[in-house]
Amino acid sequence: MTLPGPDSDHSDTPLDIDSPHSTAAVRRPAWVAATSGIVAAAVALAAGEFAAALASPRPGPVIAVANRIIDKAPTWFVQFGKDLFGLSDKPALIVGTVLTSLLLGALFGLLSRTSPRPGIIGIALFGVVGFGALAADAQAGPISALLIAGTAVAAGIATFCFLFAKSGPTPAQALSMRSTEPNAEQTRAVVVPVPRRSFLGWAGTATVVAAAGGIASNTLRGRSAASRARDAVTLPVTGNQPETLAAIEEIVTVADAGPIGSIEGISSIITPNDDFYLIDTALLTPQIDPAGWKLTIKGMVDNEISYTYDELLARATTIAPVTLSCVSNEIGGTLVGNAVWQGVPLVELLDEAGVQSGATQIRSASVDGWDCGFPTELAYDGRTALVAVAMNGEPLPLKHGFPARIVIAGLYGYVSATKWLKDIELTTMEAFDGYWIPRGWAKEAPIKTQSRIDTPKSGARLTAGDEVPIAGVAWAPHRGITKVEVQVDEGEWLEAELGESLGLNAWRQWYLPWIATPGRHQLRVRATDGENVTQTELRTAPAPDGASGWHSISVNV
Repeated sequence: MTLPGPDSDHSDTPLDIDSPHSTAAVRRPAWVAATSGIVAAAVALAAGEFAAALASPRPGPVIAVANRIIDKAPTWFVQFGKDLFGLSDKPALIVGTVLTSLLLGALFGLLSRTSPRPGIIGIALFGVVGFGALAADAQAGPISALLIAGTAVAAGIATFCFLFAKSGPTPAQALSMRSTEPNAEQTRAVVVPVPRRSFLGWAGTATVVAAAGGIASNTLRGRSAASRARDAVTLPVTGNQPETLAAIEEIVTVADAGPIGSIEGISSIITPNDDFYLIDTALLTPQIDPAGWKLTIKGMVDNEISYTYDELLARATTIAPVTLSCVSNEIGGTLVGNAVWQGVPLVELLDEAGVQSGATQIRSASVDGWDCGFPTELAYDGRTALVAVAMNGEPLPLKHGFPARIVIAGLYGYVSATKWLKDIELTTMEAFDGYWIPRGWAKEAPIKTQSRIDTPKSGARLTAGDEVPIAGVAWAPHRGITKVEVQVDEGEWLEAELGESLGLNAWRQWYLPWIATPGRHQLRVRATDGENVTQTELRTAPAPDGASGWHSISVNV
């Protein structure tokens, strides 16, 4: 039995099974080697994610590595991703991490055409990187990191070795691969035909297993202890809470039924939880079982103190509407929302711990390692400042910070709105910089007075002679909105009608009727806050302390 050699000038050299001098080596086709590496990498990733989902659940290798990319990447790279992908930057990073892993799997597979050793080493290196990323993750730790990474490596290597064996020669082919050259000292690589249907069947089966592992991981995370615990929470009803809720509900009812609230396209006075904007660094929503959670207040305090979830929940009787805004919100953007928050006043907890003289900054940290800080004095200046446990009448949704988060009226989220709260530390302004400060954002960040045209939409085609409602929302948390004005083209500023007020901390709807005239028109809006400051026309980008300028749209009549 003979097989042809790989080179044309050896095509007439038989491979004699009886020769004792053979050093011939099997070389798998490139597509087979690459496929083996890709499938093994996919199985390794899926196994790691499944193991992580079983463990609490914790972040898997993909999320952990992507998190480290975010943490270690230069500011320009992070900003480039935001500019390129917008609100899809996190999914894009996850997809990029997976694709990079699969491409590296293909590379290690191609290096393993004659021996499985490079592929095994490559998968082991994957495991080392995954272990390092997991061990550095605040939600994982070294023990779980070792178990998760070990599971991924074992599954990947087992898959790779299995596919390597299935793509090798049959016993009969192996016997025939002996050189007849008596003095041959160098290995000759022989490309052996691979049973395509059989190999693809095994590779396809492994791919299906990997996909099933990924789906199972997501299913397990969706049925986490945190989700079940949240569903079982009953919010407290004590003190003046019923009266407060009734007053808010009455205002909302009047607003929704009134001439402004019924305008099609205007933002509702209360933003539903599912519609509330989501901006954070978490690639995977932390899953926190409140039974084992506590909030610790530490640092420059007289008494370090901790609270369980049940203790906070029992005291969470303060209810307040507060508009939150992301510093990245562009003029006229949607990264802003108004909700009714319920929780414990932050100052109550701080006073119980005893804030020491000289503690000029309040640092708060999330279970996933994110942190931020704001001046201590702002917690004591009368603004709404809560450790919140509920949002719009229900326990905090997991994605909005369950079991507890901080809500501070009048401050951009990146310096105040810590979700999945773990601890609060009293420190100094000089001693600590929050997550975003070294990345070029301002250390102090009051929300700027802003207004937005919700309707008509920019580019809308209107009918001449119709009465068109120009309407939207305006916000200046902690200062309130006292006036909104609209300008058509270069005409005079016309004062709009303001909607019902939920207080200084909540946005207000506004409305101006306009008889549309033929042509193309520019519509602008500006707001004046409770300190009699009118928002500036000067247009600036969100960085480093929030966008400014008038929202302007064009319409065709």
